[in-house]
Amino acid sequence: MTTHSIEHHPDLAEMRSRFERVTSTPAAQAVEALALITGLYLAASPWIAGFSGLTSLAVNNLIAGLAYCLCMSGLGSAYERTHAMAWTAVAIGAWTIIAPWCISGNVDTTRTVVSNVIAGGVALLLALAMASMAGRNRA
Repeated sequence: MTTHSIEHHPDLAEMRSRFERVTSTPAAQAVEALALITGLYLAASPWIAGFSGLTSLAVNNLIAGLAYCLCMSGLGSAYERTHAMAWTAVAIGAWTIIAPWCISGNVDTTRTVVSNVIAGGVALLLALAMASMAGRNRA
């Protein structure tokens, strides 16, 4: 029985070159940079927006922001292996929007809602933009 490596399959090589073309565009690099800034803001938002005293939401935002950064950070350099993580980042963005109303305790103050809805909306849109780049430039 002969085994062949899939690494040399023509479809795989074409897909890798397409992903490389997509992620080397200025638009993809801008989306990745903005996503990392958004994730860092989300992680630091309890201290920036002034609701660090609401411990449950502060910890949630810290974890969600760091997870968002991790999901979006590898997309530019290894998109062919990590593009599915953009959909995880979409879920993190959606969670960030609804978190002030879902987390236990009275954490749905004006500061938390405004900060989370804006940061979550931006995170959601950037993650959707990165996820949609897989379908671009198809020959």
